[in-house]
Amino acid sequence: MTMTHQIPDFPDLQFGSIYCIGRNYAKHAKELKNEIPSNPVVFLKPRSSLIFNGEAIQIPESSDNVHHEVEMVILIGETAKNISKEDALKSIGAIGVGLDMTARDLQSEAKLKGLPWTVAKGFDTFAPLGNLAKYHSGTDLKNLDISVSVNGEVRQKGNTSDMLFPVANLIAYLSERFTLTPGDLIYTGTPEGVSKVEKGDLIKASLGNGLSSLQVHVS
Repeated sequence: MTMTHQIPDFPDLQFGSIYCIGRNYAKHAKELKNEIPSNPVVFLKPRSSLIFNGEAIQIPESSDNVHHEVEMVILIGETAKNISKEDALKSIGAIGVGLDMTARDLQSEAKLKGLPWTVAKGFDTFAPLGNLAKYHSGTDLKNLDISVSVNGEVRQKGNTSDMLFPVANLIAYLSERFTLTPGDLIYTGTPEGVSKVEKGDLIKASLGNGLSSLQVHVS
């Protein structure tokens, strides 16, 4: 299935692969009692997990503990393969804010069994994405505030300066292993403060000073 979404500066955008980075903020890794990784932790979400502003996250019947994880999201604008850290940012088309929704109970069970996280991370509606702002070289990706609130209460608040692996490193690392193509998305990891959401909740997320915002309901 090809997913399209009308976004300023990207009228014919077609989304591709969704790459996600786990444990990219030290305090978040510690709050989940995970080791600090020496290399990026990479997992994937299906394209059917994407939703956009004004849409609703669906809580699956198989989970009793779904968490929000607010993240800076990178849209790849140019094909990148074996790209260097020095050139990596040239492949970015846009940036935005997103949520990596996680069925924490299913993820914990998978971890205990040494199994992949796909089911816990990949349900339909589990990758909400806000507006995408066209990337400019003057944008400092290492110093952007990021936050999320649930029903008006701030739950997560951080800055991309705390990322263990900055965006250039992530793109270089991924491009060594996969060919990144226009329309691919990279969810770059979440700061500490993840927490459970319930049906009826209103979630608002933001990146930078009005750079990107997201508002979704939980149902």
